[in-house]
Amino acid sequence: QVQLVESGGGLVQPGGSLTLSCAASGRFSSINIMGWYRQAPGEERELVARISSGGRTNYADSVKGRFTITRDNAKNTVALQMDSLEPEDTAIYYCRLVTTTSNPDNYWGQGTQVAVSS
Repeated sequence: QVQLVESGGGLVQPGGSLTLSCAASGRFSSINIMGWYRQAPGEERELVARISSGGRTNYADSVKGRFTITRDNAKNTVALQMDSLEPEDTAIYYCRLVTTTSNPDNYWGQGTQVAVSS
């Protein structure tokens, strides 16, 4: 059974920083993409950033230059450094792992709340 456990959410003032972490456990292909998605109240879940096991990254336009995604393949962890946070970044943030083999699997964490408010 694959589990993704997120940590690091919380309340921060506008302009502040937070770091989210996600640890994956269980058996899964080492060829995968790990990423962060977010869902604000009344909105659909959207991609924030993702990183492949080879290190290729993608970011949503709204977070480019402010957020940085990194991963440690040996530890099966992914982190999201969030700087210059804005109230619009308030959402539940979810970690996701997708294996990119011929029979792909898709896993989600439970989510962690990020609130940006003065």
